[in-house]
Formats: sequence, structure tokens, C-alpha cells
Amino acid sequence: MAITQTSSTTPTQDGLALVGRILLAALFIPAGFAKIGGFSGIVGYIGSVGLPLPQVGAVIAIVVELGLGILLLVGFKTRLAALLIAIFTLAAAFFFHNYWAMPADKVMVNQLMFWKNLAIAGGLLAFTAFGPGRFSIDKK
Repeated sequence: MAITQTSSTTPTQDGLALVGRILLAALFIPAGFAKIGGFSGIVGYIGSVGLPLPQVGAVIAIVVELGLGILLLVGFKTRLAALLIAIFTLAAAFFFHNYWAMPADKVMVNQLMFWKNLAIAGGLLAFTAFGPGRFSIDKK
């Protein structure tokens, strides 16, 4: 028996995709706005983990979280936006929540944040694979 793929979705699937996009965007969009207001603090934090060009990193974080977060929310260029946010989220997990290299008092919270980032990236990759649903600008 051959497996066929169709592009049709049910209203329930489209509604769940919308809710999923809203919930993911609710994490990234406010974080992007906060980084604008606390730009120097974010630059310092990025620099504190030894990454080069922390000002550029802060701008990238704002563009990804705010700009791509908005695209994800409205469902425009969703697959690309979700993929780029997933890559950003994975990078953040490894650079900022590397619990295996932290003092014992910081391990628990950073281990939790690391695995949450991986789970969030998984959800974003599902949008990359399956699209935003019909309740979106992309309507796929």
C-alpha cells in the first residue's frame, strides 16, 4: 500500500496550528521587545559567554525574536521563519544553557532551559515541515 500525502487539513488542524503559532510567538515577540529596551544588558550577557561581536548578536536576537516571531504569528513565510527561529533557539540552548559546564548551583535551572529550548525547536521544526495551516497569510 502506497502512502499518499495530501495538502488538505481539517478546520481542527488549522485551528490547532493557529494556536500553536500564537503560543510560540508569545514567547519570542515579547523577548524581542525586551531586548530592544535592555540592549546594553543583552550585549553584556552575550559577551559574558565569550561570543564574538556581542552587539551584532544582540541585533540578530532582536530580528529573530521580534521580526521572525511576528512572521510566525501571522503565518507569513512561516516555514522559513520557523526554521530560522529553530536554529536560533538551538544555538541559544548550547551557548547560554550549557549546564554540563556550569557550577552545581546553576545546573538544574539551565538543564531545564536547555531541554525546553530543544522542545521549542522541535515544535518550530514541525511548522517548518507541515506549514502554518489555512488560518495564516501563507494559507498552507
